[in-house]
This record gives sequence, C-alpha cells and structure tokens, in this order.
Amino acid sequence: MSASQELELVCEKMTYGPDALAHDAEGRTVFVSGAVAGDRVRAVIDREERRWAHANATEVLEPSPDRVTPLCPYAFVCGGCPWASLSYEAQAEAKRSGVVDALSRIGKLGDERSGALVSPIVSPGEPWGYRNKVELAVASDGGRVTLGMHGRSEGDVVRVKECRLLDKFGSKAVKAVSGALSYLAGSHELGLERVGIRVSRRTKEVEVALWGRPGPFPRPQVAKVLADALHPTSVVRVMQRGPAKARRIAGVECLSGAGSWTELVASERMRISAPSFFQVNTRGAEKLVELVLDGLDPREDEEAMDLYCGAGTFTLPLARRSAFVSAVESYGPAVRDLRRNLERAGLGNVDPIGGDAGREFPDTDVDVIVVDPPRAGLAEDVVAQLSEQPARAIAYVSCDPATLARDLARFASAGVFKPRSITPVDLFPQTYHVETVTILERT
Repeated sequence: MSASQELELVCEKMTYGPDALAHDAEGRTVFVSGAVAGDRVRAVIDREERRWAHANATEVLEPSPDRVTPLCPYAFVCGGCPWASLSYEAQAEAKRSGVVDALSRIGKLGDERSGALVSPIVSPGEPWGYRNKVELAVASDGGRVTLGMHGRSEGDVVRVKECRLLDKFGSKAVKAVSGALSYLAGSHELGLERVGIRVSRRTKEVEVALWGRPGPFPRPQVAKVLADALHPTSVVRVMQRGPAKARRIAGVECLSGAGSWTELVASERMRISAPSFFQVNTRGAEKLVELVLDGLDPREDEEAMDLYCGAGTFTLPLARRSAFVSAVESYGPAVRDLRRNLERAGLGNVDPIGGDAGREFPDTDVDVIVVDPPRAGLAEDVVAQLSEQPARAIAYVSCDPATLARDLARFASAGVFKPRSITPVDLFPQTYHVETVTILERT
C-alpha cells in the first residue's frame, strides 16, 4: 500500500473521531474520512503507517442504511459536525458502543461487565440547534480578513451564513458578527485570533467575545458596529499572552453591555465570563446535574466535595442539598465566576478553593464527591487521594471515554471504589464526542 493508492473499502463502524473504520485486503486498519459505518466506498490513501493508514472517501459506491443527507449544507467542509451524514439513531448507538469498548479494552473490565455497566445513552435535547455557543475562526490573506467556522482541514476557515448547531435564538448571530467584523477589519487593525458567540434563549442574552493579543484596539468602533449588526447584551475583549499552546489570560475588557453572559440551568441563574468554561448544551448540563444528584443522593447533614468545579454547575445544587461543599477550581476566571454565583444565590455553605485539585485537595472528610475533570482525566495522585476518602459515593463526569476507562482501572487498583453505573449523555449530536456520568460506590 502507498500514499495516493485507491482502494475499495467497506466501513465497519465509527471510531472515536470523525472517521469510519475499515480493513484493507491485507487486514490493515484504515480510517476513512467522509464515510459512515455501513458504506462501501472508493477511497484514496493519504497517510500510511506501519499498522494503519488513513484514506479519504472519493465515492460512495453503496450507501449505508444509516446514511442520511445532512441538515447543514456546510457539513462536508465544516469541521463542526463530522457525523452529520449518519442517522441520529446510529450516532447514539455508536457512542454507547464506544464507551463500552473503551471500558473493556482500556479499563480491563471485559465486554460482559462493561456492557452491563453502561446504560442506554441519554439524549437530553434535539439533534440540531442545541448549542449555546459557537466559535468563529479568523484567517487573514493579503490584508483581507475572513471569519467563519473551522474547516475539516487544519487551518481552513469556512464562511457560513448560519450554524445549524447553534440555538435558533442566535440564528442570525454568525452571519451578523462575521460580516460586521470582516467589514471593520478592512479599515482597522483588529488583531483577532478567534471570536466566541454565546446565546441564551432563556435569558435572551447574547455575548460576543473577541480573543486576541494586548495592543491598540478600536474599542468604540467595534462596539458600535456589533451593536448595529446584532444588538448583543455584552461585548468583551479577551487578551492573551504566551505561546499558542500555553497562553494565559492577560486581561478582559468590557466594550459594551454587561461584560458577561447569563444562563439558567434548572433553577440556578449562572453568570459566566468569556474565558470560563460552560457546557455548550444547556439542556445537557441540566441532565448531567440530575444524574449526579440522583446518583449521589446528598443529604442535608452531609458534607460534599466538588473538584474541577468551574463556575459552579454542580456546586450550587450540591450546596442546596448538603450541609457544606468544598469546591476546587484551578482556572482564575472560573473561580471568580464561582464566587459571584454563590453570592448571587445567597449560598454561604461553600468554601471556594483556587488551585490544582491535587495540590489543593481539601483537608476534610466528606460523604459525597463530584469530579468533572478536563479531557485529560484525573491525575494519578488525585485518584490516590480520592481513594483515601471515607466518602460513600463519587460521581465522575467525563468527556473522554478513554481517560475515564484509564481512571476506573486506577480506582480498581486502589481497591476502594468501584463503578455502580455508567450513563452516556449525548451533549454533542452530529459529533463523535460523548459525556458520561459514572457513579462509584465503596467496595
């Protein structure tokens, strides 16, 4: 096999990624872009390794029964919905199967145990129009600035009129913001690196966040052109320093409006600053909270711990149902948002702790614990410290099946906590990403 070689392949299943998986005549694994499970395709090899290869489908010879026409006309060039050609039912099944596979292979739980632990996937909302946030990429060519969605190929920017994943409340936002800023960039140096748009159907708030480096910036002009184009409730400028892979926030300026964005999650009103993480699927966030609280069943005389707590998505409802919560978050803007949200909610039974979860692990014994780490999962020392806790249960919210499986294997080695249930939640339809809520109990 060599690069540019053409093959005829039958795609067997979806991978944890944008591609379908097939095998060539010699049995070598081939990852196929532009195909879905069940397709028979003609494909051209563009990358070859010793044990696997990557190919691009050039023709669908026999479509899968699960192949559909994407709702979004940009799906074949935009990187935002790589599974849009796969029926939603097949997407859901593939995601659950991916979680089971990761637990079996990486977590060493075996197929039977993994299959028994993993519940049917929960779909908390619609397969389109579920996002409260999109991010626009910025490209500059010969002085001309283009804003659009990230393309399927690295560095590509796709100009679009709308994003079908974004809530319809913000349907005009993508075109309005990209058009306004592209126009302004023709006469002003903006230095934009990316642009975030957050919308809320519930609070009717729209925020535009302009990400770039410190330096001169036409603040009044930007505020005016965006106000005329979109009437946002907040426009902020987020300035960063440092190399691309290790940038840090150098400051946040409010150019107009509130300077932050508000969303309602169940009964909680949360104010989120532009740099802070918040789930892009509000109904999905509510389902995660419901699963966590149902799984832990915190009681009013119990103490809780919330690690990687962010702006307080789990902290606030935990505080309403338990006696005290120790909440740990390493990201400065999120810690400030957490404090503000606690004050707004009138909750004084929370200790917000800024710092790394391992180094700032609370020096207290608790009854229930929530962990919601980033994609990298839990550090080994955090698993060890959690295993020393007398807690009766842990809720582990994960956005990556592989690191979840690895961490469950670490918990098994410690011998204190074991998984009782694992529920996949589809917060990201049209993509391969899946969230899970695992409830661990004492052995």
